[in-house]
Amino acid sequence: MKVYIGPHINFIGPYQIAEKILFWMDKDNDDRVHKFGTWLAGKDNHDTLLTKVCSWIYKHRSRTINIRIDKYDTWNIDGTLSPIIVPMLKQLKEAKHGAPFTDDKDVPKELRSTSAPKKEHEWDTDDNHFKRWDWVLDEMIWAFEQKTTDWEQQFYSGEHEILWVPTDQVDEKGEPLTWSMEKSPKDTFKIDMVGMKKHQKRMSNGFALFGKYYEGLWD
Repeated sequence: MKVYIGPHINFIGPYQIAEKILFWMDKDNDDRVHKFGTWLAGKDNHDTLLTKVCSWIYKHRSRTINIRIDKYDTWNIDGTLSPIIVPMLKQLKEAKHGAPFTDDKDVPKELRSTSAPKKEHEWDTDDNHFKRWDWVLDEMIWAFEQKTTDWEQQFYSGEHEILWVPTDQVDEKGEPLTWSMEKSPKDTFKIDMVGMKKHQKRMSNGFALFGKYYEGLWD
């Protein structure tokens, strides 16, 4: 797999051009920058040749996206995508400037809106709003991280010891024709199925949260 996805296309119009031309001025404190941009934009911000050219260029530009998928990438897509998704989710958590609404049922009781202090206004977000999103992101990250490791190994213990035992089927010389594979009395290998199922359940929930809040993965 090879992937190159360029930055989003930003609109460059009269006001952006004014900022570039008057680069030594503070656009936030010097209104001459805004006034110059307004003059370049013209009446109603669309009747000058410059504005029309800027709009035409923006409409005909597109984000660069080059993707090549090899056959081995689809042998196990979950394993292929996980190493990509993990760093993206981590960066999103560090850089985010907001949080979508999350359902109380998706987070622990102590993070639910019903566990937060009463809001002053109905339209306010409760004190756990951002904590819920952080928790959801952490569960997504954890789940996809597991897919980048041999997570099942932690539930294995002991050592295998197998014996090959001849069956009753023999040839004309009395030699065994077939053998059966049996566990030796010294075999100590065990699998913690309870722990493994609990681990898998948490992983599956993280993947489900990723799907449910996919459209909330924005900065």
